[in-house]
Amino acid sequence: MTDLTLPDLDIVRTWHLPARADEDQADDGRLATMEVRFSMFDVWYEIDSWWEGRFLERTARGSFKRTIAAHRSRKTDSAGVKVLFNHGHDFHIGDKLLGGIDSLTEESDSPLGVVALDDTSYNRDLLPGLRRGGYGSSFMFRVVKDSWDNEPKASEYNPEGLPERTIREVRLFEFGPVTWPANPDATSSLRCVAGTDAYYAQLRSRDPKRVDELRSRISASRTPNGEPPATPALAASGPASTAPTDPARGHSGGLTPGERRRRLYPFLKGDQ
Repeated sequence: MTDLTLPDLDIVRTWHLPARADEDQADDGRLATMEVRFSMFDVWYEIDSWWEGRFLERTARGSFKRTIAAHRSRKTDSAGVKVLFNHGHDFHIGDKLLGGIDSLTEESDSPLGVVALDDTSYNRDLLPGLRRGGYGSSFMFRVVKDSWDNEPKASEYNPEGLPERTIREVRLFEFGPVTWPANPDATSSLRCVAGTDAYYAQLRSRDPKRVDELRSRISASRTPNGEPPATPALAASGPASTAPTDPARGHSGGLTPGERRRRLYPFLKGDQ
């Protein structure tokens, strides 16, 4: 098992966990109170992502404690964790804030955000769906500390023996409700969609240079001998593709999982 970091890759995970809201009677400018549980602890789920590769992942209890403490220490809301709808990519709402965070805690099963929804027209549009649990939950974060088992034995939860990653510490940037919380083709009751791929596809429409540079670095890490992949480069501008080409189904470009990680994270030492 080896501790790794993803230095500049922001990750999105979405869950089949409803974000719910109840009307508030308090006359304090809030429309309702929303609760969002956004990362079930110790539940294995498969990641099959152009950006990250294919492996199993779980989030360990305690991984949010430091980032929650940092959020609480902020003196202003503008410096802390944000609450957005569809990660700020909704056509009408954009990146307007849904409300202020009343509390952000790590419960026994998941981190829990309790949010005072502002009395706005866009929140009023979201409220009916939130009341009936029609939206799922999602969050954006960066991995601070994780550990890998590169060659696990096949098991009931991992019949293919895919590499297994345990996230042990994160930096949380944002959470909130999303329209499409889970992959309809998945079979488990708690399912993870390739939200990171969708996030970068939409982000590219705003900042194509940043996304293309990151994609180029990751592409090189998946290609033997560092040669550029035999796939067409993305255009410098224009709408993002929601289905980027991939040199191989296993997302490795012919490399083993260990070789791919060593190319992507050159600061690693030893045969890890």
